[in-house]
Amino acid sequence: MEIDPALYDEIAALIHSDQSPVGIDAKKTHILIIAKLMEIEQRLARLEAK
Repeated sequence: MEIDPALYDEIAALIHSDQSPVGIDAKKTHILIIAKLMEIEQRLARLEAK
């Protein structure tokens, strides 16, 4: 899987955390993933309704 370097950097900056031992904010990361999944689910529902 390839990701555009600019998008990669943007996502990395969004989830980065100096206070986490793994370098990312897990809560923020999960919220972003869930929000994107909800967006996809809504788009799919609209497509299925057509």
